Amino acid sequence: MEGKPETSMQDFAPVQKQISNQSREPTKESLNGSDLELGPRATYITTGAAAGISQEHRDYLLQRHGTLDLDPIPSADPADPYNWPSWRKNANLVCVAFHAMMTTFTAAAIIPVYEDIAMDLGCSIQTASYLTSLQICILGFAPLFWKPVSNRYGRRPVWFLSTIGSLVFNVGCALCHSYSSMAVCRAFTAFFISPAIAIGSGVVVETYFKKQRGKYMGIWTLLVTLGPPGGPFFMGFVGYQTGNYRWIYWILAMINGLQFICYVFFGPETRYIRQGVRHAGSAFKQEFLTFKRIDPMPLDPWEFLHPLSLCRYASILVPTLAYTIVFGFASVLLTVEIPQLFVPKFAFNAQQIGLQFLAIIIGSVIGEQLAGRTSDFWMTRRAMKMGEDRRPAPEFRLWLSYGGFLLSMVGLLVFGIRLEQAPQGHWNVTPIIGIAIAAVGNQIVTTVLVTYAVDCHTEHASSIGVFVNVIRSTWGFIGPFWFPDMLAGVGASGSGGIMAGVIFVCSWLPIALLQWRGQGWRVKKEQAIVSAQEAEAEVNPRQ
Repeated sequence: MEGKPETSMQDFAPVQKQISNQSREPTKESLNGSDLELGPRATYITTGAAAGISQEHRDYLLQRHGTLDLDPIPSADPADPYNWPSWRKNANLVCVAFHAMMTTFTAAAIIPVYEDIAMDLGCSIQTASYLTSLQICILGFAPLFWKPVSNRYGRRPVWFLSTIGSLVFNVGCALCHSYSSMAVCRAFTAFFISPAIAIGSGVVVETYFKKQRGKYMGIWTLLVTLGPPGGPFFMGFVGYQTGNYRWIYWILAMINGLQFICYVFFGPETRYIRQGVRHAGSAFKQEFLTFKRIDPMPLDPWEFLHPLSLCRYASILVPTLAYTIVFGFASVLLTVEIPQLFVPKFAFNAQQIGLQFLAIIIGSVIGEQLAGRTSDFWMTRRAMKMGEDRRPAPEFRLWLSYGGFLLSMVGLLVFGIRLEQAPQGHWNVTPIIGIAIAAVGNQIVTTVLVTYAVDCHTEHASSIGVFVNVIRSTWGFIGPFWFPDMLAGVGASGSGGIMAGVIFVCSWLPIALLQWRGQGWRVKKEQAIVSAQEAEAEVNPRQ
């Protein structure tokens, strides 16, 4: 079948082989990807395609990797990101993951100084908090623009434009003396800083083999999670010690400049199309000096909205919603509400407020150590038990998410109960311990569920990041409008119980159902796609 490929297959374009006339039902093996044939725009070569590579290609892979047991199979080009040395992959990932952290770090950085901003600009503290809510909203939808652009022109130019644009508008924020002008600069800062929070998942898939993804996806998700607590933790010191909240914007601009420099030296191009495009020049030129259109395919306006269409896949929608619920309570609520809860109860200043976020940072780091490596070990161990050439279904990874849900629920209960029991004006550490426990659970859920979605639909890897970000940021934007009413209405203790119950009903139970039925749902979806392709092929046979 010829013609324009589906937009949804822009990143990875495997196409099912012709099915035998004797049976029009796809086999289990074909649905698992072992009987796939590459389409003209493919960037992903499946393990099943290894049998068709040349001897020269095999020799290169054996020399470079020492094995042909690679998933996916790289090309024989040193510029292929799968063939990079580990230090280059890791340096690039650090740049991208730190960039992803800076998206939410920037939005949350001013949380400890809302009162200073309100006094300076002549607005209420609630109005000052909208400077954060505004950025959260834009961070959710701006990547819909950046993802198609980075597919056509590459990730590297987008990183440069993102960091320079953020630098310029952070300087603008530092120089603004009215609320409206600061809000406009904050909006543009969010727009420019946003690409990495969504495209980062695609970069992990573009550079690391499948068996490594849990670990390295975890690094990216960890830094995304560290953004909301990291911003107020560090900038609370800045706001209090300098006595001028505008230094927060100046420091953010300096960080953006440092990011730009790091990308120049450690951020090679990861967008690499393995079929249908001729690669010319040395590996260094392709990785660092190529600033032109990488993918000649025409840009379809539908691509800007395509990530939203992933809601039709249960193996993407269900884990996204389950993760979003946990993230909204264990990250957004605890981050946004700490100043509003701790200032009136304990009379904290900006620096003391910032210190409370250390619990989320510690909990997130511990959670990633439990989730990243353990997730990969869990899947590898299962594969070894199953025997050669067999791999566990992605649903097997979901077993690890239940511990994350449980820890999130326990942490929120401890936080709410101990905060309510704390005497007025007498701080103690127990609510913070609850925050740390919830953060551990949140990070486990984040790593496991995002990795699961990517494993199920590798062809949509970068789009999954955009989709998850839209849903997560939308919930993160809406939550702060009703979180205070809940806390005021039923108290911190009652709120902890409500949040734990919502996580159980809206996260735990749907994931249990997905683990039970997910593989069958994917098979039925593939059958429907194959049937549609066959029907179109019969109507429009190749000439």
